[in-house]
Amino acid sequence: MIGSYNLRNIVCDVPALRFPEFIKSWECSILEKLSKKIGDGIHSTPSYDDNGTFYFINGNNLNGGKIVITSSTKRVSEKEAYKNNAENLEANSILMSINGTIGNVALYHNEPIMLGKSACYINSKDNIDKNYLFYYLQYPKTQLYFEAELTGTTIKNLSLQSIRKTKIYIPTIEEQHKISRFLQKIDERISTQNKIIEKYESLIQAMCDTLVEQETQQVTLSFSDFGQSYLGLSGKSAEDFGEGYPFITYMNVYQNQIIDLTDVGLVKINETEQQSVVRYGDILLTLSSETPEEVGMGAVYLGETYPLYLNSFCFGIHITDESKIYPPFLAYYVSSQSFRKAVYPLAQGSTRFNLQKSDFMKKKFSFPVIEKQRKIYSTLKTYSDKLIVEKQIMRLLCNQKCYLLRQLFI
Repeated sequence: MIGSYNLRNIVCDVPALRFPEFIKSWECSILEKLSKKIGDGIHSTPSYDDNGTFYFINGNNLNGGKIVITSSTKRVSEKEAYKNNAENLEANSILMSINGTIGNVALYHNEPIMLGKSACYINSKDNIDKNYLFYYLQYPKTQLYFEAELTGTTIKNLSLQSIRKTKIYIPTIEEQHKISRFLQKIDERISTQNKIIEKYESLIQAMCDTLVEQETQQVTLSFSDFGQSYLGLSGKSAEDFGEGYPFITYMNVYQNQIIDLTDVGLVKINETEQQSVVRYGDILLTLSSETPEEVGMGAVYLGETYPLYLNSFCFGIHITDESKIYPPFLAYYVSSQSFRKAVYPLAQGSTRFNLQKSDFMKKKFSFPVIEKQRKIYSTLKTYSDKLIVEKQIMRLLCNQKCYLLRQLFI
């Protein structure tokens, strides 16, 4: 049980919250001295092989402390993987996203992978608990350091030099083990909660597909038949973000069916700027992604915040004719299998894929008639409300973990 506190909250070489059996001071070091090797992935496009036994992993494949491999993850041959960086990965490897999405970490468990340029590997020394480093990299103070070290304008990048110079406070190996085991228990509870959420999401998805596809009363419409499109923010630099008016982030659109009003960014908007504003009932869709399957992911805005803006990697559609479409229904419709299959061919690109907005707006889709849309929405909303509660529990657990990270590390 954790017992001792740094009650005066002064700068010192012990954390604010500590297991009572440990009294030794912590030593200040840098990540380079605690690692055998730190490197990143290939900076060119590999030779893909649909029958390959290795997966090509980038920063967006690192999530929740794990390497996420899906059906859309590119494959390479074993020869291609070992020609590049697969041989550098070992039992002590920690992976981290360093381009675009920054600071997501995952433990390597001998998965057959090679890395792209948006991911790096950190091979900890044998006398260091790699799980301790894994959690220290998630420490909010460390994440703030990474944020301060970013370079680039549109797509941010964290250099290997900055990673190597990351300050790390190190206790005895016994204390490292105890801290990492304690935080692993928190992660296990978060993992359990995530499985509950995934089951609800799968249930809602299955019900949505069934209700939409079995509906016999259908109408054929394009989004331009009932809506008017607009683009997200334009002409913005990194200095414009962090304060000002709220805007909906890319991940808010990508991860939700209904926009989460508690998860917005801030952006400065001058009085003379001509920027589109998000309104109640707007359907918002992703324009760009590293994989074609993630293009055209959508969410509906059902709030009253004004003014509210949209990130530059998404576009929105104002609903202009509600006699044809029930806006809340679109929250579920755009995640249905029939919609996803229709949108997939519209994604164009090689290394990064973009949705052609004009083609999308003209494309015809089959929709249930308006009365059926309302009924389908009402049915699915019952389960979505339960999902919201489970996500709130998840948020509380993540806040608890964040608090412990702040208290257990220096």
